[in-house]
Amino acid sequence: MDYEIRTIRADEWEKVRELRLAALQDPVANIAFLETYEDASAQPDSFWQGRASGAAETGDGRVRQFVAETPDGRWVGSVSVLVERPSDEVRFGDAAKVDQTHVVGVFVRPEARGAGVTDALFRAAVDWSWSLPEPAIERVRLYVHEDNARAAAFYRKFGFVASGETVPMPNDPSAREVEYEIPRAVSG
Repeated sequence: MDYEIRTIRADEWEKVRELRLAALQDPVANIAFLETYEDASAQPDSFWQGRASGAAETGDGRVRQFVAETPDGRWVGSVSVLVERPSDEVRFGDAAKVDQTHVVGVFVRPEARGAGVTDALFRAAVDWSWSLPEPAIERVRLYVHEDNARAAAFYRKFGFVASGETVPMPNDPSAREVEYEIPRAVSG
């Protein structure tokens, strides 16, 4: 499959919305995302415009969204990266103890899986994390549902290791999310 990995542009909010809604219809969406299709599809255009603007290269640098785009302009995958500092409010899991990035919103359309798209998206996300001049990122982390074996296998293959931390799922406290990380010393 031929595709390019790039940062989204602020004016691409409709594509951001379309891909997110497609992700939320995936069979494992209930364990991979912390929102539902119904909630996301009810959001007004202004929500999606703000999301795209904040995650674009021209945004504030605290969030970046990468997409895999085919030559005909179709988005076949995406990943977002959030910068987290110890002084920030907690978004999910524990408060950051060091300057770090948090990989979220990972999705690749079924027809693009197995073609290297996920690997290329993760390479862009991790490379961007290590390239930040301020703050200097000490680790890249993500969370995966304890039952999402497909995602966990990819993360381990890419180089992430379980940190030993787990957190309850907000919508199901009986289920756990497992934290995985790549410390800078390993990958940077």
